[in-house]
Amino acid sequence: QVQLVESGGGLVQAGGSLSLSCAASGRTITTYYMAWFRQAPGKEREFVAGISWGAGRTNYADSVKGRFTISRDNAKNTVYLQMNNLKPEDTAVYYCAASIRLGATSFANYGNWGQGTQVTVSS
Repeated sequence: QVQLVESGGGLVQAGGSLSLSCAASGRTITTYYMAWFRQAPGKEREFVAGISWGAGRTNYADSVKGRFTISRDNAKNTVYLQMNNLKPEDTAVYYCAASIRLGATSFANYGNWGQGTQVTVSS
């Protein structure tokens, strides 16, 4: 099992930036694929970005490409999500997640979740 603790988030105006962090712990953490998901009220949880611990390969949802950057610090077992040029439609609860399936984008493939952190973008 992997334990995930998110931090960051908050309220920002459109065009602004926020950074999220996800501290991961567990004996085999580096074997997992890490991702950020988000869920807006009344909508399904959706994949935002993912990264592998080893090669650091990244993957992004089309809606955030060019604006969000996922990264990881292996020494700190921490994954980050830098969000720039935020839009009101980015408003959601953001979740950190870990999967044993490399490159997974469906929430059904993730068995480890953080508690979520709220991101609100005002227009």
